[in-house]
Amino acid sequence: MSNTITLATLLAPWVDLAANPFGRLPVSQLELDSRKVTPGATFVAVQGHAVDGRKFIASAIDKGAAAVVAQESSEHPHGSIEVQAGIPVVYIESLDSQLSALAERLYPLQSMKLIGVTGTNGKTTITQIIAQWLGLVEKRAAVLGTAGNGFLDALQPAVNTTGSAIEIQQTLAALEQQSADYTAMEISSHGLVQGRVKTLPFAVSVFTNLSRDHLDYHGTMEEYEQAKLTLFTEHKTAHAVINVDDPVGARWASTLANSVQVSLKTLDADNAIYASQVDYSESGISLSFSGMYGDGKLDVPLIGEFNANNVLVALATLLTLGIDKQRLVETASQLTPVIGRMELFQTPSKAKVVVDYAHTPDALEKALLALRVHCKGKLWVIFGCGGDRDVGKRPMMAEIGERLADKVIIADDNPRSEDPARIVEDMLAGMSQPDLASVEHDRFNALQFALSQSQAQDIILLAGKGHEDYQVLANETIHYSDRESAQQLLELI
Repeated sequence: MSNTITLATLLAPWVDLAANPFGRLPVSQLELDSRKVTPGATFVAVQGHAVDGRKFIASAIDKGAAAVVAQESSEHPHGSIEVQAGIPVVYIESLDSQLSALAERLYPLQSMKLIGVTGTNGKTTITQIIAQWLGLVEKRAAVLGTAGNGFLDALQPAVNTTGSAIEIQQTLAALEQQSADYTAMEISSHGLVQGRVKTLPFAVSVFTNLSRDHLDYHGTMEEYEQAKLTLFTEHKTAHAVINVDDPVGARWASTLANSVQVSLKTLDADNAIYASQVDYSESGISLSFSGMYGDGKLDVPLIGEFNANNVLVALATLLTLGIDKQRLVETASQLTPVIGRMELFQTPSKAKVVVDYAHTPDALEKALLALRVHCKGKLWVIFGCGGDRDVGKRPMMAEIGERLADKVIIADDNPRSEDPARIVEDMLAGMSQPDLASVEHDRFNALQFALSQSQAQDIILLAGKGHEDYQVLANETIHYSDRESAQQLLELI
């Protein structure tokens, strides 16, 4: 997966170990987690956001670490070398913000093109549509993100949307070795703030939209917006593709010199691609486009206005990468819905069930509006809010459910350490007629109830968990999947 280099070569930008005997030590693997250290690995000990890795240096050496690179401290200034049990510990200043550069030296990329996608909603759908479409035009493409890392037919679970700088570089180098021509990456605001993609060269960076999320981390919407903007202003981005239907995107596009503007409305700009006509039917979306790459028409089997936007953003990205327009138009009908993203489950004589990851006010609103266009009967929604997270969005989401659905069932999401009843109480406070909502904490039972009370022409949106196959409770994480619930209750499995 990587070349073996010497410790002196690895650390050359920061310290000169050319004359030091320890500088000749081979480095073939970097580990940030001391528990994952195997004999011969180099342990990287940084002052993290939750844990100080320097406390685990002795543990890493016990596990066989051949060398340690650690963040400087008052006792161990930059460039100093401490020897513990015969193993060198080299101290580097601001190591926590140098991880991307450090990893790049051991796991360099040669020719694979990177596509970075940031925004509140749509990242998974857009990265997976891009990878699918590249596959359909005979390119080998992988993804990194919420739904997993790797090639679409063999995704490996991901702990975070954006992994650590070292994990990312290791994964990308491995994908390149498996002949990936392109990798489309979801990039979270946390990942940007924490410098996890700092030195990656993006052929194209994409902005989807910005709405309320992660305020427990960023504090304000302004801080959240600034975090996203750094992908385009403080990272290596050759081209930017910006959804200007989002007001934040419209504002950014006027200041980003290398941007392509994307809109479902007609745009009068030289650097734009826009929809000239969009039609929605039960079989999907028909979208005619115009702009800087000429005209064309796409027919895609996806549901809803925001998926029309997602497809257009993916198209603009691929055209910006130089992919042939005619090939993209010809293959668009072969695109398939992304797992857990407006994914339809249906069987004759029962209501349709749509599983979607919507867990923010904006995403829930868009999902319900999208389904209303397709719904001939009553529109149901089953959803909850996560515990130990942004409390302010709870009444907002309940208000959206009450306003846009005909029937509302509040269920648990990931309650974590919070009392589920308290979360429901916070949600009901946002409704004008809370007594009309049903409360069923168990999601499987909530869907079972909805199916028993609904008609064949109804649609039930099961929102919040999407592709996830687990639920986080106070003291344990259990196996649970909305997709499996839908399949089981509709007798599809």
